[in-house]
Amino acid sequence: MRVLAMLHAYPPVHNAGAEWAAHSLLRELAARGHQVDVLLSQAAAADTSYDLDGVTVHPYRGKADPSPWLRGDGRADAIVTHLENTARASILGELHRIPVVHLLHNTYEKSKSWLIKGKPALAVHNTDWMRDDVAAWWQIHRSGYPMPPSITVRPPVAVADYETTRGGCITLINLTAEKGARTFYRLAEAMPKRRFLGVIGGYGKQILRDDLPNVEIVAHTPGHRMRDEVYGRTRVLLAPSDYESYGRVAVEAMCSGIPVIAHPTPGLRESLGEAGTFCDRDDTDAWAAAIRRLTSPKIYPGAAKAARARAEALDPSTDLDTWCTSMEEVARRGRLGRHL
Repeated sequence: MRVLAMLHAYPPVHNAGAEWAAHSLLRELAARGHQVDVLLSQAAAADTSYDLDGVTVHPYRGKADPSPWLRGDGRADAIVTHLENTARASILGELHRIPVVHLLHNTYEKSKSWLIKGKPALAVHNTDWMRDDVAAWWQIHRSGYPMPPSITVRPPVAVADYETTRGGCITLINLTAEKGARTFYRLAEAMPKRRFLGVIGGYGKQILRDDLPNVEIVAHTPGHRMRDEVYGRTRVLLAPSDYESYGRVAVEAMCSGIPVIAHPTPGLRESLGEAGTFCDRDDTDAWAAAIRRLTSPKIYPGAAKAARARAEALDPSTDLDTWCTSMEEVARRGRLGRHL
């Protein structure tokens, strides 16, 4: 099977959760013997082609870039896309009779609308709550019409890739307002004897302060260095996001038994389960109390054990099998359709 992924950017240059989730899926196809090429649409995303875990990544050169995968001997059996490339990939797939697979990382109206306009051969939701949200939305907008075939594949996080010894910092990754930077700084002000670690994110407007002696800000950290440079320094991870469809960094942290305090978004509730501690992002006192409770000598060992157990329960092997089997079926149906 030959797969073309049309994406705007890719690791290790771009380290957002959606891009690492996409790579985790694509590298699994490559590991099972399929040819996987990623075609980038942002000129700044890469200068030259490179290989990452068996996936070949091609830089943007011009609008004609997809041509070798649309016809002739190099024709793709399936196109995978997400986010801002969904529209173009869907149109090219329809024109050239190549099935298109949408990776859905959020519940925004724009993403859902392309399930109608793009007519994907497969929709891949990253959580059950997102899949349910789309189903409810579909009943309003397309009642009486069948939904595209869909599966749920949680962003694959293998414990062995992230487990490390724990550090002593209270950590927030991505210092934007949406991710909870203001909650982070309010906590640092309220708890001057605690060490706080802020990691500059790969996207969004970063809120950076240098007036708090107990706060260390570190540069944006590539995904393959997060284990040693971030999680290895972390005692408790903060996730005060106003929106998370899943919360990959929270699951990565739990691989090392790092307890997570989170704002109760549907995605974080699904990913953290009973191992999570949930507080409203605007209730600073509740977050401070949760930090004190979780880090107490009597509570921390149990919280760490629960976090590690949750990470192990989220073992991605079954989801990855579902993903690969579904992709192989999409490609098979696409080949048959070209001959009808």
